[in-house]
Amino acid sequence: MKNFLNGCFALVSAFGFVMGCSAVAQERCTLEVPVTGVIGPATVDLLKRAEDYARAQNCGSVLLLVNTPGGSLQSTRMLVEQILNSPLPYLCLVSPTGGHAGSAGAIILQACHVNGALRGTNLGAATPVTMGEEMPKDLRQKILNDTRSWLESLTRLRGRSDKFGQDIILEAKAVTAEDALKLKAIDWVGGTKSDFLKFANGRKVKLSENREIKVESGEIKTFDLDARYQVVSFLTDPQLAYILLLGSLALLYFEFTHPGTFIAGTVGGVGLVIAMIALHKLDVEWGGLLLILLGVGLLIAEIFLPTFGILGAGGLVAFVLGSIFLFDPVKSGGYRLPLQLIIPVALLFTVLFIGVSVLVLRATKVKKKGGFEDLLDVKATVVNLENSTGLTGSIELRGELWKFESPTPLNVNDAVRIQGYEGLVLKVKKEKHDV
Repeated sequence: MKNFLNGCFALVSAFGFVMGCSAVAQERCTLEVPVTGVIGPATVDLLKRAEDYARAQNCGSVLLLVNTPGGSLQSTRMLVEQILNSPLPYLCLVSPTGGHAGSAGAIILQACHVNGALRGTNLGAATPVTMGEEMPKDLRQKILNDTRSWLESLTRLRGRSDKFGQDIILEAKAVTAEDALKLKAIDWVGGTKSDFLKFANGRKVKLSENREIKVESGEIKTFDLDARYQVVSFLTDPQLAYILLLGSLALLYFEFTHPGTFIAGTVGGVGLVIAMIALHKLDVEWGGLLLILLGVGLLIAEIFLPTFGILGAGGLVAFVLGSIFLFDPVKSGGYRLPLQLIIPVALLFTVLFIGVSVLVLRATKVKKKGGFEDLLDVKATVVNLENSTGLTGSIELRGELWKFESPTPLNVNDAVRIQGYEGLVLKVKKEKHDV
């Protein structure tokens, strides 16, 4: 009996040892994430989801394959913040051969716990540039100094070259992978990704709060650029998001003034939600957005109130100012909507709103002038029902949709005659057909 118990104990111990070894092996995966194309909100979203996936898979490290010309300074700051505060070490490699880590890519490399580059690649040229109009001299100098000091703090944190960080910001310097290694801007240069992972494995790095760990690299799991990345990348173009917002507002206004079209309201509603998501990811100045909405409201109010153009002029000014202030040039790396876009869009939007409002006002005056009496005994057609009783719904009358009430059940496409009205609801009776 004693021997049997000892055997069972040994079996359980062996099983526990095997399971423990299996768990350790599972923890040694490395999640590979491509950082390609222009750095923007889609990249930030991708990396957040990738890190969550890496932690769920018990990976010991994240490998970024960097090949980018640069991108948004604001998005770069968010990526760097995530890397610095991550519980996982980030291994960043300029790849493939012939690729480069330009501008934002070079900054991200300095934030990584271990970085390197394949032979035949280059990095640098991180001077902030504007994507809209030319930056004022004082603003440009402010952004340069802020970016330089920020990158200097990163290079000191990782024990890399301060001078390299200054040169790529102030002088837009770019160097080959081999020269970057000599300048102590990167930790490794080689020919393959697997060699880089071998170099990184076991190196001691500091995570947030000065916690020191050894890098664990192992089985590669990939996190590809999925459909969500492609959609977010497309929608978070600042000019596209701006036009999408205004177009959606115009469609919603058309729906409110011409109820029953449905298509305009549906497209406008969906577009507005998508535009708000895009603007949120672009981290716009919400004061600028409120000015745009105020401008739209004043343009609408101008049609119905006798202010002799005062509200309209105020709305146009608010609209233009809101568009100018929609993006903060300092946070966005100098980007703001160009006046070449703002002015034509503002004028077009103003003409559109005034035109539609004038048509609505004329139609309202016509209805007030004629009253409802001229609708009595007019023939109409049922276009939809509110419920199964068939007693309420909508009819089409002279190209317009009206709500109706009937004393008897009706069906869609039934012909009816107007018998009276209560408020804006018409009382109808089913048309009788001669036999």
